[in-house]
Amino acid sequence: MKRRSASKTLKRNLVVYSNPDSIIAEQFRTLRTNIHFLTGGKKSILLLTSPSSSEGKSTSAANLALSIAQQKEKVLLIDANLRDPHIHFIFKIPNEKGLADVLSGQENLKNTVFQTEIGKLAILTSGQLDANPAELLGSDSMEELFQQALEDYDVILIDSPPVLEVTDTKLLANKSDGVVLVISEGRTAIEKATEAKKALEFAKAKIFGVILNEM
Repeated sequence: MKRRSASKTLKRNLVVYSNPDSIIAEQFRTLRTNIHFLTGGKKSILLLTSPSSSEGKSTSAANLALSIAQQKEKVLLIDANLRDPHIHFIFKIPNEKGLADVLSGQENLKNTVFQTEIGKLAILTSGQLDANPAELLGSDSMEELFQQALEDYDVILIDSPPVLEVTDTKLLANKSDGVVLVISEGRTAIEKATEAKKALEFAKAKIFGVILNEM
């Protein structure tokens, strides 16, 4: 397991870390508390998605992961957006190996996870994709990864692709305990938000709530 100090590499948009007394950081703590009640405090798999790209989903996932980890819960943040990953950019960490490599059998989970020094936050980046993303994410290997991760972590938080753009997210939503939909004020059309909600319901996902992102 790789370990590196994250204190000097985090981007400013991780307000939960850089400005913990801000209103935005407090809103993420409220979201964290609400999720805790919805899951009954049990180990859980949570997925964040958005109707379309560029709606602040990855930044929201990163801040929520930090907020949960600061409560001394062990969190694994997974970048499952294999087509257009962002988590390694946000945290400025390597992405030579990650989720795609684990699912394809080229690496094991424990050797691929990046352990930060912020709370108990660990990160599994997307890795290098050389196969069909939907095939990998819908495979038995993904189920096995979840089961293995739940042995070591309290919360698995997944940053997934936009739900209306690819089928990958529906596959992951069906395997998750709950989904949070991120929409952007002034960018997300009501029709798109409604369509995203219907797509998640069709995948039999349990929608925990919505983050309204002011970009």
